Amino acid sequence: MPLTNNVIIKLNEITSIVEDKSKLTESEIDEIKLIFKGLVEKNERYDLDEIEFWFENEGNWTTREPRIRIVNLANYVQDKYQQTAHLRIISDDDCGC
Repeated sequence: MPLTNNVIIKLNEITSIVEDKSKLTESEIDEIKLIFKGLVEKNERYDLDEIEFWFENEGNWTTREPRIRIVNLANYVQDKYQQTAHLRIISDDDCGC
């Protein structure tokens, strides 16, 4: 699944907020989580391999570890959102079963 324009804009935003592309600070990690959370809450879907490929080819990210960390954060946020969305659907069941 190719990345949507909204996802690419957010990946560029991540590139802008991370000052040292060789390592991520805790505050940058928190901001990255919020960016991905905003995407999944708006039902923006993203493919983790595509995100990794984008960062690999973007040019500023020469160190592999922060790129992998960002992909892991994207995965974590997406999985967490899908699990809580599933729980919301179950809890909305008023059948009394």
